[in-house]
Amino acid sequence: AVVAMEPRREAGLLPLLLVLPLASAGLSGYFGTKSRYEEVNPYLVSDPLSLGPAAGGSLPASCTPLQLRAVLRHGTRYPTAGQIRRLGELHARLLRRAAGAAACPAAAALADWPMWYEESLDGRLAPQGRRDMEQLARRMAARFPALFAARRRLALASSSKHRCLQSGAAFRRGLGPTLDFGGDEVEVEVNDSLMRFFDHCAKFVALVEENDAAMCQVNAFKEGPEMKKVLEKVASALCLPVEELNADLVQVAFLTCSYELAIKNVTSPWCSLFSEEDAKVLEYLNDLKQYWKRGYGYDINSRSSCVLFQDIFQHLDKAVEESKSSKPISSPLIIQVGHAETLQPLLALMGYFRDAEPLLANNYARQAQRKFRSGRIVPYAANLVFVLYHCDRANASQEEYQLQLLLNEKPLPFHHSNQTTSTYADLKDYYKDILENCHFKEECELPKVNVTAVDEL
Repeated sequence: AVVAMEPRREAGLLPLLLVLPLASAGLSGYFGTKSRYEEVNPYLVSDPLSLGPAAGGSLPASCTPLQLRAVLRHGTRYPTAGQIRRLGELHARLLRRAAGAAACPAAAALADWPMWYEESLDGRLAPQGRRDMEQLARRMAARFPALFAARRRLALASSSKHRCLQSGAAFRRGLGPTLDFGGDEVEVEVNDSLMRFFDHCAKFVALVEENDAAMCQVNAFKEGPEMKKVLEKVASALCLPVEELNADLVQVAFLTCSYELAIKNVTSPWCSLFSEEDAKVLEYLNDLKQYWKRGYGYDINSRSSCVLFQDIFQHLDKAVEESKSSKPISSPLIIQVGHAETLQPLLALMGYFRDAEPLLANNYARQAQRKFRSGRIVPYAANLVFVLYHCDRANASQEEYQLQLLLNEKPLPFHHSNQTTSTYADLKDYYKDILENCHFKEECELPKVNVTAVDEL
């Protein structure tokens, strides 16, 4: 798929380069999957090309990178059409109220706010999202100069979604004209079977995606005491009867605060409705949904990603074989652009960010220190990078090939060793069961017997 040009009308929406005001600074750590990438790497605010503090545990100089496989989430995007519709409804309600509500400053300020989102923007990549990807590419090339050298083959794949295709093209642009990856016309291969594996998994679609009962914990939290408190507070600030609001509308208001920060780098008047404590509650609502739909809530969420996991290891295996035969590595750089929904199940399959206790509607307070915080794991432009090395002066043959994992450009310790590097043999041994026994077709088949969805899950 050759990536099309962005519509010209977006040119006027370039971010305002303002110092981040304090109002959204207190909330910005709680935006979940709508978080800016800078929330996980704050040093990028002052220098977008910084490689950050030097990480320990680096490999010896005798180790040379052979292959880099990166799974990226697309960059900063606009809200989806559904979110824009709900925001339009809420804004219209405030406009009607504002006519006779001079004593309600919050509602008046929001009624004056220009509703600039159009449904046609529907989840498309924002100009900031292109910058996210271009800058990520430049940092990655600076971190691994031997792999991103001229005349190295770059395989670039993406999901079929426009924001992912555009992100892939922006990543390629970020590498600049000096790297000859095959001309200026960027070819991005569409590969939904790997980047949107969840759409191709009948069991996941039927029993989780389209099954209301699977989200019972999310729905219970929406009706629970923590959300009730936030609803009452927002209704009071807007001088609305509380029954005119629900958790979904309040979440749309909160996410508008997040979009304005991520897309335009401004503090929206929508942010003024929320305190940091409210933000924590709304973050938990977002995390509950991610947990039950994409994380550890149901086994099928992560098991459906084994098609991608196995593909990663097949390419790593091939690079090892080519290296042993002294052949050039046929795929030194594989960059794939997908979604938060691509990365979150894959990380769950690998066992990362798992809490001792599941996230439930009734354990919000106990989960204050939880590992599963989607904004820290899969913000916009999130990236999981596998780097395979060949080490010349290895003590033993099994130490000749080593692997490093980076999540959002920081080394991710391996479960089996708690180290940031692993021999390739040890890593394959640790994940042996998934590599040998997780079969996408069988995992994703709907059960033949007539059981209820929840029983099956």
